Amino acid sequence: MSIRIQNWGRSLDFNADQVLYPASEDEILTILSNATFNRKTVRIIGSGHSWTNLIVTSDILVSLDRWQGITEVDPGGKWVEVKSGTKLLKLGNDLWSMGFAMENLGDIDVQSIAGALNTGTHGTGKDFGTLATQIHAITIALPTGELIEVSETQNHDLFKAGQISLGALGIITRYKLKVVKAFNLEYISKLGKIRDAIDNFDKYNNEYRNYEFYWFPYTEEVQLKLVNETVKPIKDGGFMRDFDDIVIENMGYFALSEWSRTHKKFYKPFSKFSARGVPKGTWRNHSNKIFATKRWVRFKEMEYNVAKDKFQECITEIIETIHKRDFRVHMPLEVRYVKADDIMISPASGRDAVYMAVHQYNGMDYQEYFRTIEEIFWKYDGRPHFGKMNTMKKEQFIQTYPNWTQFSRIQHECDPKGIMLNDYLKSIF
Repeated sequence: MSIRIQNWGRSLDFNADQVLYPASEDEILTILSNATFNRKTVRIIGSGHSWTNLIVTSDILVSLDRWQGITEVDPGGKWVEVKSGTKLLKLGNDLWSMGFAMENLGDIDVQSIAGALNTGTHGTGKDFGTLATQIHAITIALPTGELIEVSETQNHDLFKAGQISLGALGIITRYKLKVVKAFNLEYISKLGKIRDAIDNFDKYNNEYRNYEFYWFPYTEEVQLKLVNETVKPIKDGGFMRDFDDIVIENMGYFALSEWSRTHKKFYKPFSKFSARGVPKGTWRNHSNKIFATKRWVRFKEMEYNVAKDKFQECITEIIETIHKRDFRVHMPLEVRYVKADDIMISPASGRDAVYMAVHQYNGMDYQEYFRTIEEIFWKYDGRPHFGKMNTMKKEQFIQTYPNWTQFSRIQHECDPKGIMLNDYLKSIF
């Protein structure tokens, strides 16, 4: 009997023949061995927070939810080894209890560490790359039956391919992650102007450890999110901050989004209302708690990056196009900075990158809006976040990602019978 699977964003709905929950590396290797023998496709699911077809299969879906926890700590305190199914929320709390932290994170913590790393998840800040740059070593179960560890100094090319691999090489079972001493952050949220946020992009990135902004369509307003390290006492807002997060920013936003979905002329007033309602204040807490935000309202998301020197021209054209085309959208556009890296198929490979994410509330038409903005991204040599919606084809990936062909060759060497490739991955590799 097949099992119905949906992702968080409800962009995927499919039936898998089996969903397996291995609790050891031996079980993982057995799954791969059996799949190879029976010519079945294997895909891996984390928390379902990707919008692309990475997890889709009618054969075997592997969840690593029973494979969680920190297994080893470097005596010098430079890295910890963690099982690949570990959720970011658990990892952050466990690291904190040991006096450690990851140097940077994205803005949600419900993902599994493997899901986040394999899709190129990132935070923001001019000194920080994608989360995958924090990998010290990888243990991977290959479809050929091998369980091997790779690193910068051990099987270097496979390591660079494995840092962001889309689950196409095998099943990653463990990561050794670089860690730093636990630290606190101070987060300032305030209302600003879009031209200031764009024109002073470098200034804000130099003044703050982590800088990002959200532009509200059909307004001149943005929410500025400004973060620096602090030694000041924790100030988490207590009950009122939780009330704002849960009731105002999630339940209230959901109710108004539903109204916007059913009342076609409400999107512009709602966007302007959202801008005026930006949470304003200063909060201080453990780093992992400041990075993460609660996301209850479901939406579709597309995110691309462009080289930093093309950012201002690109976002200006996007804003002008949204106003000109009058798309029915009230959800904001998010902008973040990511440092260049040397990971084989990282969207930030070889270039400092500015990521721009567009969103559309579930149930509202997104196809024309996303298609139009995506074509602007392509015009500026944009590269998509692998976990977000995009329509890039193999030829475009080869043209835009310098190491795409090399990764494809390594993928075939690791998985000669193609059991890790579903239809989507076959189409791009």
